[in-house]
Amino acid sequence: MRQHSRARIVPAAAAAVLLVSLVGCTGGDGAHGGGVHGTPGAAGLRDPYFPRLGNGGYDVRHYALSLDYDPARDRLDATAEITARATQDLSAFNLDLAGLTVRRATVDGAAAAVNRAGNELTLRPRDDIDEGSTFRVVVTYDGTPEKINDADGSGEGWLKTADGALALGEPAGSLAWFPGNHHPSDKATYDITLTVPEGLRGFSNGERTSERTAGGRTTSVWHSAQPMASYLAMVAVGRYTTTATTTPSGIPVLTAADPSVAAGSAALLGRIPELLDWEQENFGPYPFSSTGAIVEPDGDVDYALETQTRPVFPHGAFDVPTLVHELAHQWYGNSVSPATWRDMWLNESFATYAEWLYAEDFEDTPAQRGFEKAFADEANWAFPPADPPTARDLFAPPVYQRGAMVLHRLRQTVGDDTFYEILAGWPVEHWHGNASTEDFTAYAEDVAGEDLSELWDVWLYGDDKPDSPDAP
Repeated sequence: MRQHSRARIVPAAAAAVLLVSLVGCTGGDGAHGGGVHGTPGAAGLRDPYFPRLGNGGYDVRHYALSLDYDPARDRLDATAEITARATQDLSAFNLDLAGLTVRRATVDGAAAAVNRAGNELTLRPRDDIDEGSTFRVVVTYDGTPEKINDADGSGEGWLKTADGALALGEPAGSLAWFPGNHHPSDKATYDITLTVPEGLRGFSNGERTSERTAGGRTTSVWHSAQPMASYLAMVAVGRYTTTATTTPSGIPVLTAADPSVAAGSAALLGRIPELLDWEQENFGPYPFSSTGAIVEPDGDVDYALETQTRPVFPHGAFDVPTLVHELAHQWYGNSVSPATWRDMWLNESFATYAEWLYAEDFEDTPAQRGFEKAFADEANWAFPPADPPTARDLFAPPVYQRGAMVLHRLRQTVGDDTFYEILAGWPVEHWHGNASTEDFTAYAEDVAGEDLSELWDVWLYGDDKPDSPDAP
């Protein structure tokens, strides 16, 4: 994400507790009869900044979401089918969900008891689930999805627009429109079915596998075959001007722009094939099976976001540097996702450095110029990029600009050949996985064949601005 001053805070959980008991029946595959032997999965993964996000005891493998949205009533009727593998013996487990009313939940076809406490949805299956077993959860729910207001006044979650809606999720907005394990460490594949009034279109991540109109409603089905962190899932509903093409290397490109901004964004949208091929030359093989973009009118959203395969832009921020930045995230952040939110600088530093590399290759502006400008800006020295003081600081300038300075000093230290080997090798090393800061520093040292502790101590972890931009 490009907006540097974002402070994206999940609102406090409601105090009220709703208990819904559903009568159970015989358990299916993965259930274990004959008495209690499991324990509840953890209600939160103890992330350094969002400790209640995510849940323990299971690993989601696939989400199948059926979303029927009526913009006139701002109502969502939905079903989430979640396929997961138990990582412990489970007597109960949690899903993250904000607002919305849960009507029914089953585990392996048997009705489950549901306990609701704020954003925590606890499901207790009739029979315990054995460690290692694959199980299937179906949750039926409805209501008006929430917009989550962040500390800086911007919003995520389900954002109502003039003709539809836009669903975005960094860091936690995805819990406003589907139940799940909403921490980036639990990635899964997705099938998202969108049903909207005829005359509107629905877009999501991945490839559209079908679209049909019947009974005054249009249904499209979207398939994401590569794993995706839930904060990268997106939905866009409205009237759009669309274009389909391919990159020179054959990757399908699907773009959509609100009609009011379609003409003004067409030329830059047309450059996506060219830019993606340039990024492949620098960053290695493209990690996904399609690409594209969504461009919205200013006011629908006030920041660009790297939603997987199809980043979202407000028209006022749809420029070349921002497009280069969000496309670079497909490697850095989307394929290699942060192990925890503390590792956010790994997303933003690479995407920011991609802007500097673009300026170097196409605008005769060396990356050194970007480095010197960032070095001179005192805002970039508020804290070390690898250790933001609070959740409010995860999208602050040091995460972006000082993080990019770390990469530039790495380039200067190890030389261009080794640096570009690291640049392209890092996404392959953690292809469609998760990685931490410690993983990256160890990888860079392994490729470089040298101890880089002094560089990390000064630029990545140091509290103070170095006396010179040439410091180790």
